[in-house]
Amino acid sequence: MAAPFVHLRIHTEFSLVDGIVRVKDLVKTVAADTQPAVAITDQSNMFALVKGYNACLGAGVKPVLAADVYIEHEDDPENPYSITLIAQNSDGYRHLTELVSAGFTKNQHHEKPQVKPEWFADKNAGLIAMSGFQRGDIGEALLKDEEALAEQRLNTWLEYFPGRFYLELQRTDRANDEALVQKTVALAVKCQVPVVATNDVRFINKEDFEAHETRVCIGEGVTLDDPRRVKAYSEQQYLKSSEEMVALFQDIPSAISNTLEIAERCSVIVRLGKEFLPDFPIPDGLTENEFFRKISYEGLEERLEFILDKNDDNYETRRQEYIDRLEFELKIIIDMGFPGYFLIVMDFIQWAKDNDIPVGPGRGSGAGSLVAYVQKITDIDPLLYDLLFERFLNPERVSMPDFDIDFCMDRREEVIQYVADAYGREAVSQIVTFGTMAAKAVVRDVARVQGKSYGLADKLSKLIPADPGMKLKLAMEMEPGIKEFLDGDEDGQEIWDMAVKLEGITRQTGKHAGGVVIAPTKLTDFSPTLCDEDGAGLVTQFDKNDVEAAGLVKFDFLGLKTLTIIDWALKTINKKRAKEDLEPILIEEVPLDDKASFDLLKQAKTTAVFQLESRGMKDLVTRLVPDNLEEMIALVALFRPGPLESGMVDDFINRKHGRAEVAYPHADFQHESLKAVLEHTFGVIVYQEQVMQIAQVLAGYTLGGADMLRRAMGKKKPEEMAKQRETFRAGAISIGNDPDLAMKIFDLVEKFAGYGFNKSHSAAYAVVSYHTLWLKTHHPAAFMAAVLTADMGNTDKIVIFIEECREMELDLILPDVNQAEWGFTVNEDGAIVYGLGAIKGVGEGPIEAIVEGRKAAGQFTDIFHFCKSIEKGKLNKRVMEALVRCGAFDKIGPDRSVLFACIPDALRAADQNAQNAAAGMMDMFGEVEEEEDKDPYVDYEGKVKDWNPKQKLQGEKDTLGLFVTGHPFDEYEKEVRRMARTKISNVKADKKPQKLTGIIVGQRVMRTKRGDNMCILTIDDRSARIDVRLFSDTYERFKEKLIVDHLVIVEVEVRHDSYNDSISANMSNLWTIVEARNNFCNGIKINLKHQQLGKNFVRELNDKLLPFQQDGRRVLVDYTGESAQARLTLGDEFLVEPSDDLLYRLRDQYGVDNVEFFYD
Repeated sequence: MAAPFVHLRIHTEFSLVDGIVRVKDLVKTVAADTQPAVAITDQSNMFALVKGYNACLGAGVKPVLAADVYIEHEDDPENPYSITLIAQNSDGYRHLTELVSAGFTKNQHHEKPQVKPEWFADKNAGLIAMSGFQRGDIGEALLKDEEALAEQRLNTWLEYFPGRFYLELQRTDRANDEALVQKTVALAVKCQVPVVATNDVRFINKEDFEAHETRVCIGEGVTLDDPRRVKAYSEQQYLKSSEEMVALFQDIPSAISNTLEIAERCSVIVRLGKEFLPDFPIPDGLTENEFFRKISYEGLEERLEFILDKNDDNYETRRQEYIDRLEFELKIIIDMGFPGYFLIVMDFIQWAKDNDIPVGPGRGSGAGSLVAYVQKITDIDPLLYDLLFERFLNPERVSMPDFDIDFCMDRREEVIQYVADAYGREAVSQIVTFGTMAAKAVVRDVARVQGKSYGLADKLSKLIPADPGMKLKLAMEMEPGIKEFLDGDEDGQEIWDMAVKLEGITRQTGKHAGGVVIAPTKLTDFSPTLCDEDGAGLVTQFDKNDVEAAGLVKFDFLGLKTLTIIDWALKTINKKRAKEDLEPILIEEVPLDDKASFDLLKQAKTTAVFQLESRGMKDLVTRLVPDNLEEMIALVALFRPGPLESGMVDDFINRKHGRAEVAYPHADFQHESLKAVLEHTFGVIVYQEQVMQIAQVLAGYTLGGADMLRRAMGKKKPEEMAKQRETFRAGAISIGNDPDLAMKIFDLVEKFAGYGFNKSHSAAYAVVSYHTLWLKTHHPAAFMAAVLTADMGNTDKIVIFIEECREMELDLILPDVNQAEWGFTVNEDGAIVYGLGAIKGVGEGPIEAIVEGRKAAGQFTDIFHFCKSIEKGKLNKRVMEALVRCGAFDKIGPDRSVLFACIPDALRAADQNAQNAAAGMMDMFGEVEEEEDKDPYVDYEGKVKDWNPKQKLQGEKDTLGLFVTGHPFDEYEKEVRRMARTKISNVKADKKPQKLTGIIVGQRVMRTKRGDNMCILTIDDRSARIDVRLFSDTYERFKEKLIVDHLVIVEVEVRHDSYNDSISANMSNLWTIVEARNNFCNGIKINLKHQQLGKNFVRELNDKLLPFQQDGRRVLVDYTGESAQARLTLGDEFLVEPSDDLLYRLRDQYGVDNVEFFYD
C-alpha cells in the first residue's frame, strides 16, 4: 500500500478562472483512494468551503481549510504572485477569512484581489503557508538564478510564518518544473526549510484536460487554436492517486510525508447550524423580552383603535380574542428566542415607512402572525382572514422565522443602506449567487472556442428546448431532432460531447435578488466577503444555504414593481388633492369592500391590475365573479396549474353559483364541524391552513402538529404518511369523532393537500391586487400613468396599456416638450401625457436638460426658442429628429415636415446664440433681439410637403415603438371585423380555426431542425399584439405576402400554454386585404344623390373603374333621386379588383362616406 498522501492545492469549479473539479466528485474520488484528507484551495475565494467541509465529513475525509491568494507584486501589479494559505486552527481560519476578504475590499487591481505582504504581520497566527512554486516570488527568483534574492524572500516569509512555511514542489510536465524542483530542494537544504509536494490540480481525470482547456478559453474569450494563447496548464494536473504521487516524488520522500504532516497539524471545526442574531438596541431598564412585550401591546392598542368599534356590543369579546392570540404568539416567540429577529425587521420596516418608502402588506406565511401585524411588519389582520401563526412559526419544528418583505423597487436600496448604517457596514451585506454554464449557453460557448461556425452553434442551440432548468441529457430525450442532427454532423457531435462535460460548471458570481445578512459582529467572523473593484456591492462568499449554515440570519428585501406603481399613482393623486385642500389618500385606509371596484372586477376589466391581468386570469374572473376580498384571495390561490387541472376550480365556481351542492367537504362524507373551516370557500379545500384546521377539528391535532401533517402530505413519503394515518385515526377516536368518516375525509384532504396554497401569502397579495383595482376604478388616469411609466421600456406592454387607456376613454397626449416629464404624467385637464423617457433615441441627459430648460425659460414658444433654452451640447440632430417625429413639438409649430426642415437651422442658431453669450456679444439692451412678431417658420412653410397620416404614424412607431394618434388598422377596422370579429386582446384558445386580423409589425425567420425556414409573425390590431407561427410549408406558401406595415387576415389555431399562462397561434392560411375582399366581400358600393350626377357621370365613373377591371367584385350604385331610390348593379364587364387604390380614387370623386366595400 502506498504511503499516505494529501492533495493540498486543488482548484474546483469555484475558482472561476480555471478548474473544473466538482466538489462531490472530488471528495468521492479522494475517499475511494483512502486519502486521509484534502484541501480545496480556490483562487482568492472560499466559495466552496462549506460545501467541501460538509462533503468531507460525510465521507470520512478530513477537510483542510485553505485558499490560494494573490500576493501583491509592486513592480508588476497586473501579475501578482500566488501562495497557498492553510488554516491550522480557529485563529488561522479567522485570519484566512479576513485576508481573502481584504484582498477584495481593500486591494483589487486588474480584477485580482491581492494581499499585501505586510498584512501578515498581524494576521499570520494559526496559518501555514506554501510557497507557490513557479507562481510564488521565491520560485521567480530561483528561475532567474537569483539565489540570494530567493533566500532573502524566504527569510521574510519565515519571519511571518516561523515553523509554518513550506517550499512547494510540483512535477506536472510544465516548462521549468524540474529545474525549479532541484533549485528549491537545494534552497530547502541550505535553509533547513521543509518541502511539500502538490499537483496543482485542476481536473479529476487525465482525460478531462481538454475540457479544462475549453473552460479556460471560454473565460478568456479566445479559441483553443489561437496561436497567441498562453498554455499555462498540462494534462498532468489531474487528481493523482496517492500511489502516483509517491512514485512521482520517490526521490524526495519528505515532500510526500509533509503533506500528511500539514494535514495533521490542522484542526478546525467550522461552526455550522447555529443562528446568531445581531443585538437590537433595547432601552435602559428593560430586557429584550420585556421591551418586545411592551411594544407589541402598544401596537395592538393602535391597531384595535382602527379595526374595532368601541361602541360595538361585542367589543370586549373581540378585544379579548386579539389579546389571547397575541399572548399565545408572544410566548412561543420568546420561548424560541426570536424577539430580536422581529425587532430588527420591525425597525427597518418602520424606518422605510417613516421615510415614505412603500412597503408591502406582507408576503408568505409571515402574514399569519398577529405580532407582525401589531408591530406593523405586516398590514394584514390575521384574525380577520383566519390566518394561522403556526404556518409561519411552528413550535413543534424549530426553525428561524423568515419574513419576505416587499419594498418599492426604486427605493429598496435605501432600506439596505439604512440597515448597513444602523448595524455597521462591516456587519451587513448581500449574498452571493453562482451562475453556471446552462444548456443553450454552454453549447454556444463550446462551439465558439472550438472555432466552429456561428450557424452550426445557433442551429444546435435552438434545438434545445427553452424550458427553465433544461439539461442537455433531458433535451436529448425530449427532442429527437437533436440525435438526428448529431448523427449526421461530426462537428456538432464534438460540440455536444464537450458541452455535456462542462454543463453546470460554475462560471460567474452574482448577487441574490433580495437576501441581506446582518452579523452580530463583523461579517468575516462568519463568512468571507467579496465586492466590486471600487468597493461597492459587498456580498458574502457563502451562498444562501451556506451563509445560513454558518449562522447568519437572512432577511429578504424584495423589490415589487406594483408598490412603485401605487406610490407613483398616489403622489399624482395627492398632489392634486393638496391643491384642492383635500386630505391625502392613504392606500392602507381605502375601504376593502368598495362596490365600484368589485363591479369593475366582475367585468374582468383587469388589465394592469396586479396578478389579475393575464388572459387566463381574466377568464377565471369572468367565471368566478368575485363579490368580496375573501373571494379575491381564493381567486389568487386557485389560479395555478394544479387546481385548474384537478377540477377544484370548476367545483369552487359551481358551488358558488349554486350549480353544485355546498358540502363540507364532500356530499358523500361531510362533518358539520368543518363548516366553520370551509364555508368561505364553499366547502372546497383551497388553502394549506384549511388542511391544518381540518386535522385540528377532526383529529385533535395541535396546529403545530397539523403543520407537520401538511408538510408530510406535500412530500408524499409512504412511511411518514402511514404514521400520520394512524395518528389521525387515533386522534379522531380520542375526541369522539367517527374514525371511518374521519379517514374518508383524510383521504380527500391528502388528495388535494398538494394543491393547497398558503392563504397568508394569497391574502397579502390579494390586498395589493385590490389596491391597484381600487386605484384603477377611482383614479384611472393617475394609475395608468404610473403603470405606463413602470413598463416604459417594454413596447409590447405599452401597446396593451395604451389601448386600455382608449378603452377607458382616457385622453392621451403625445410627448410634449412644454409639459412632459421623464415618465408618464397627468396634466391639469386629467389627460395622460406621454413620458419623454419612452422616446427612442432621446437619452436621460437630453431629457433632464429639457425639463431644466423649461423651468428656466418657461413655456417654449417655438422650436428655435426651445433649442436656445437647452444647455449647450445636450441636443443633437438625432435627438431633435426623434422629438419632431414623435410629435413633441406639435403644439408649438406647424406640420411635422416643417419642424423637421427647421432642425439644422434651429441647432445652428442655438449654437451661435451660446457662442455670442460666451463672448459677451450682447447689445445694450441685453440679448440680441429677434425681429418682433416674426413667424419663425415662415421661411420653411410652402417649401416642404406636409407629411401624410401614414408618414406621421410611422414616425410615432419608429420613435415610440407604436402608433399613438392613430393606427394603420383604424381605416380598415370596421370593414375587417366582418371577416375577423375577435380582437387580439380577446382571443382565446380553441381547437377550431379562427380568423384574426392586424398589421404586420415584425417578423423573425429562423431555421428548423431540418434546415428549413419557419417564421414568427407579430400582428398588431391596436388592442394587443400576438406572435403567429408559420411552419416551413406555410411560410413558403405565403412569404411573398409577409410585408411589414401591411394588413393581413390570418386563419390560426390558438392554443393555451398553461405553464406560461400565454397563448400561441399556428397559422394555416393568410389573405392580403385585396384577397380577403375577393373572398369575403360582395362588392364595392357607391352612394350617390341626384345632385352629384353631372352630364359626364357615366364617362367619369368608367374612367375610374377601367384601370381596375378584372375578374373581381361587382360595383353597385345606390342612387337617391328627388322622389325615389334605386340600386344599380353594373354588369360583369365592370368587375373590379377591390384594392385600396380603387377605394381612395372613388372616395376622392364621390366622398369618403359614400364609397365602401359591402358584406352580407
